[in-house]
Amino acid sequence: MASTPEGTCRDQLGRIGLPEPVSSLARRDWDAIVVGAGHNGLACAAYLARAGKRVLVLEARERVGGACTLEETWPGYRVSPCAYLAGLLHPLVIEELDFARYGYRWTPAEAGMFVPFEDGSSVQLWEDDDRCREEIRRLSPRDVRGFEAMYAPMRRIREALRPPGEDDIWIGRAPTRDQIEERLKGDREAIGLLFEWSMVEYVERYLEDERLRMALTGQGVIGTNASPCEPGTASVHVFHSTGTMAGMPGMWGYVRGGMGMVSFILCDIARDSGAVVAAGVPVARILPGEGVELEGGELVRAEAVVSNADPRVTLRLLGDAADEAWKQHVESVPQTSATVKINVALGELPDFTSRPGTNEDHHRGQVNIPITARQWHEFHAMANAGELPPRLWEELYYHTAHDPSVAPAGRHTMSIFAQFVPYAFAEGDWDSRREEVGRLALASLGRFCSNIPEAVLHMDVMGPPDIEKKVGLTGGHIFQGEILPAYMWEKRLEPRTPMPGVYLCGACTHPGGSVIAVNGRNAAMEVLGMYGD
Repeated sequence: MASTPEGTCRDQLGRIGLPEPVSSLARRDWDAIVVGAGHNGLACAAYLARAGKRVLVLEARERVGGACTLEETWPGYRVSPCAYLAGLLHPLVIEELDFARYGYRWTPAEAGMFVPFEDGSSVQLWEDDDRCREEIRRLSPRDVRGFEAMYAPMRRIREALRPPGEDDIWIGRAPTRDQIEERLKGDREAIGLLFEWSMVEYVERYLEDERLRMALTGQGVIGTNASPCEPGTASVHVFHSTGTMAGMPGMWGYVRGGMGMVSFILCDIARDSGAVVAAGVPVARILPGEGVELEGGELVRAEAVVSNADPRVTLRLLGDAADEAWKQHVESVPQTSATVKINVALGELPDFTSRPGTNEDHHRGQVNIPITARQWHEFHAMANAGELPPRLWEELYYHTAHDPSVAPAGRHTMSIFAQFVPYAFAEGDWDSRREEVGRLALASLGRFCSNIPEAVLHMDVMGPPDIEKKVGLTGGHIFQGEILPAYMWEKRLEPRTPMPGVYLCGACTHPGGSVIAVNGRNAAMEVLGMYGD
């Protein structure tokens, strides 16, 4: 495995520093420079280096990983600031790059999703079909068949579009809508779900009980600045449900040691393959056909430059060298987030009044704090107007329920992923209102718990501008641009740009955002000419 005098990237929590002086790096001949050491950039570098290319990865920050990294936010707590769960990481990348040899371990979240309700009832949607049916039967007997019917087209979409092997349409160049519909063989239910329906329409088509509808509505807007009443939002749920991890379709889970281990493993694989990864080296300009200019003024030459930075950052780095039509495409994709990420240290896990206890089955899945369809619509409008809604929808994860290694003994971590919040407040700003947002998040959860906020020891609140500043994602958008149907498939930015020798490998490319890594593989294959012209 890769090693330096200080150890592996994992040993150093991504703070790998410079392998040699910048002046020395600038004097060397490179085939490809990757701008940004996020997980996709590192995956791209690994594939290029394995193909015998001389690869240099330049990361502006001191720690590699981008939005998928790890920090010791508080002494003894290893926290992933943004990414929190693995479910879309591509099996082909895991296999080809031999993740297991680098210590990759993953625990499936078989406990599914737990949702408490205002009337004191609750539901736990287990990944196990029999247990899930029993929970639904207890909450709403008339919806057992409807729930099964609801996920039947989702299964058909997964089987048609993402079968095991090379026929998976996430591999290679993006398909057109016609090609996707051809795969679906005229299945109007599946086509409507994938391209047309709102998430509210989706749940209302199949489910009668309002609580069950509320439980699922948020799955249509995860990371998306759109109301679930808007057409196309159901496709967001499809996107997040079509992965296959360890042979289990639709399964998500916890990476041993924290999500940042994915990036750190990729960094070690890239370096073992011959790539050079340098942290703390900001790029000032991308020079098509020449290489890059660093902020220190050094010119580093390479025939190919692959940008893992988000497209608007890439556009800024290109400056006047950007193709006009490509620039317009970049600027046409919405990239302003309405999401707040909150990391919390706890003395004990939340004690939900509907299912008491602080070490229960529901703590080993995800927890959703629901709001009504009307509230979703109203709160989205409020946030876009710069107002803070009176409540937040929240998705919660407890990494320590599976992997206590990331916190001191007897302590826990809680990841809160919440919507909707303003990118910019009409009154005040994130510096003056960050604590208020944190209190609102705890209050939104605390309505259903007997020990929140009392169990909270530490809290770190990151609004969209904080994510933008910390990670470099324009607008704080975790997907480098919306993933609604209007911006997916062949409408996503291509890895090969019109600028000579300039490529993209980030979440802005097919198949989309999240911790996937196949974006980096797809870009590497383009650089290597594997897909032809």
